[in-house]
Amino acid sequence: MLSPTSPVTVALLAALTALGPLATDMYLPAMPAMAEALGTGPDRVQLTLSVYMAGFAVAQLLVGPLSDRAGRKPVMAAGLGLFMAASLLCALAPSIEILLVGRFLQALGGAAGPVLARAAVRDIHGPVEAARILSYMASTMALAPALAPVVGAGLLLAFGWTAAFWLLTLYAAAMLALVLARLPESLPEARRQSIRPLALLGTFRRLLGQRRFVGYTLTNACAFSGLFAYLSGSSFVLIDFMGVAPAHYGLLFSLVVLGFFVGSMTSGRYSRRLGRERLIALGTLCCALGGGGMAALSLADVFSPWAVVPPQMLFMAGFGIVMPQTMAGALAPNPDCAGTASSLFGFLQMAIAALGGALVGQFHDGTSHSMAVAIGLSGALALLCYLGLARPSARPHGDAATLEARRG
Repeated sequence: MLSPTSPVTVALLAALTALGPLATDMYLPAMPAMAEALGTGPDRVQLTLSVYMAGFAVAQLLVGPLSDRAGRKPVMAAGLGLFMAASLLCALAPSIEILLVGRFLQALGGAAGPVLARAAVRDIHGPVEAARILSYMASTMALAPALAPVVGAGLLLAFGWTAAFWLLTLYAAAMLALVLARLPESLPEARRQSIRPLALLGTFRRLLGQRRFVGYTLTNACAFSGLFAYLSGSSFVLIDFMGVAPAHYGLLFSLVVLGFFVGSMTSGRYSRRLGRERLIALGTLCCALGGGGMAALSLADVFSPWAVVPPQMLFMAGFGIVMPQTMAGALAPNPDCAGTASSLFGFLQMAIAALGGALVGQFHDGTSHSMAVAIGLSGALALLCYLGLARPSARPHGDAATLEARRG
């Protein structure tokens, strides 16, 4: 069994967190081919992303509280088993309806990885150090969305659109074996909580009554909506509308992920020097500028991959900074219910993003307009949520890191 503070444990938790990006990004280059193979339109294929996010959101309300009661490891193992079976269903799906069912079940199982990996980091490393660990985990995890579309494009050309789901089945099987054999339990018996409905509702109510939790969560959710809008629309915009080859789409997507990598490395390296609030202010500003720039170019009818990719790189650099800092900020004052807090944080993040992705598909007009405007609005709202709800002037005076360290 691995030591809880071992770098190998952090790497395994990062690999579990990568389950979400792999399940959303690997099949992106195949979406136009899926529409043709299954005899359906772009809006229904885009719905496979929104259904996944909706299922992911619902599942997070369950897996976090269950893990606060039963421990992180058994709930994580059960989720990986369900994800593996659902990925197999997706690979064998004969119709878009069966694929949508498979994607929903895949999300129910896949939620356990990211939610419980975040909670385990909070269990092991405490309120302040967790932000730094999560930042470095995000940097490592950036390899998953960077490589996934490239791998997905190669699998599409060699084996067809189902190959991505076969690979996800194998990945889940490997993760399940490692969790059962090597991952230590991070939640002590003394800190386990009741999952009685009234107690659970009371915890949710307490979390939603914390202005800092709501502020950090909404800031993250709005920024994540911009990423999800790009995931929902970019393959149709770049491949169908702008004529980018599927293999080149994977490379362009890697450039976008490079922005996220730079942002998350910046977050980890300067977390102690600059502090959470300055980093979130910088990150949300990058999101607003990147999203606003893409929207302005699209509305001016500038239709080129270079009017999409560089602005999204800036947006993703901002999100790379915002994601670990807001995540750690939301969990920091709640060590007694880190699993439930992580669940509610993820539920709001995914539910808001799923709504935004569905709107991108609904209003897609064959151009980049709906995607670009959605990303621009997401960046602006992330900045406004931070300034209005989560910045220091909106909270009691005092050094936040010091207060959190005392509470943790």
